[in-house]
Amino acid sequence: MSINQNIKPITTKVNEKGNLEIGGCDLIELADKYSTPLYVLDEATLRGIAREYKKAFSRLETVNMMFASKALMTSAVAKILSDEGFGFDVVSGGEIYTVKNAGVDMKKTTFNGNNKTPDELNMALELNVGRVSVDNFLELALLNEIAKSKNVVQKILLRITPGIECHTHEYIQTGHLDSKFGFDLTQLDEAIELILDEYKNLELMGLHAHIGSQIFETQVYYDEIGVILKEIKRIKDKFNIELKEINAGGGLGVTYTDEDCPPSVETIANVIIDSIEKHCSEYNLEKPVLYIEPGRSIVATAGVSLYTVGSSKQVPNGRKYIAVDGGMADNPRPSMYGAKYYAQIANKKDENEMKKVTVAGRFCESGDILIKDIELNNPQEGDILCVYNTGAYGYSMSSNYNCVLKPAMVLVNSAQSDIIIKRQTFEQLIQNDVIPDRI
Repeated sequence: MSINQNIKPITTKVNEKGNLEIGGCDLIELADKYSTPLYVLDEATLRGIAREYKKAFSRLETVNMMFASKALMTSAVAKILSDEGFGFDVVSGGEIYTVKNAGVDMKKTTFNGNNKTPDELNMALELNVGRVSVDNFLELALLNEIAKSKNVVQKILLRITPGIECHTHEYIQTGHLDSKFGFDLTQLDEAIELILDEYKNLELMGLHAHIGSQIFETQVYYDEIGVILKEIKRIKDKFNIELKEINAGGGLGVTYTDEDCPPSVETIANVIIDSIEKHCSEYNLEKPVLYIEPGRSIVATAGVSLYTVGSSKQVPNGRKYIAVDGGMADNPRPSMYGAKYYAQIANKKDENEMKKVTVAGRFCESGDILIKDIELNNPQEGDILCVYNTGAYGYSMSSNYNCVLKPAMVLVNSAQSDIIIKRQTFEQLIQNDVIPDRI
């Protein structure tokens, strides 16, 4: 089984005390030492999935693994994944700064996004970002101007809208998709003409496409590669240039609950590689350098969130609510789009009194519900709740709503725990909060 098909980190077990343990660390002891809410990241799971990806794509002569940093960007995560041979897909100046701070070779980064600012593009070129995935005509002109001012030639990809939209278990193909990202295929020739004729400080290396997130369907990847290579063949015939690089994005799904059945990393790799081989043969193209950008499937399973159970409420003839000391500010996904999670009481594995409850957050919103109608082992005030698969888009989307402090994050491995994100303080909360002298 591939790691992305697990709900729990690969080191999860029940120890002799009857408590849940991850990375050799007792979760109750972690909660006592670092307080809750607490993000916990299992290093063995993180390194394990990274190695799965590298092995799965090893049939290809040249493939560049690029972690989609938006899923979870910390200096420690960047250092670990860089050590495992990954580059980074970055989408902001902050992500660029973080990977640079972690000692990453910036040639192994791709700067992506639909509205990069002039300051961010300047920063990217100053720090020698390897590729810029250009999203639109304004960016083409701006990037060329910046590159010219620095007397450099910047290598770029053109991001395209491939006409494939994925809806987890099904997808549609259309001539044009209503998307904020990328060049429509009908705009591609104009962009290439500008690069060849006017924008002499840009070097076009290839095409970039991304088809969605939390993808369970495999055919979409096969078809996406087909669309990209068909365009490369057409460009070769029209402009007499053969682009050498393709970026297929990421999007592989993970198992949040037993209802989810994502394909394995190996399955997706085989689909992509088979499509490359088939279409390159059909179109008489050299096999391109492949970039792949997994994000969620790299970090989601490695992460859990720990909460302390507080108050409870039994609605007459209705649900029983239990409240925890976190919620929509440290994990907004359930409130934003109904994301589902699995959880367990970390300190009651020897008991066997399951009760159906709804886990509510502490924030002043009726929609602050982490998990609806889950069977938990007799949850009581003071228990520690472990919510699985929160490594992706928890910390990275967190906020200070209600002026609640952001949690700490610890990395666990071989019975050792280390802080990789410090718990926010009240002083840090208001450090940019200014009262004008005139009031």
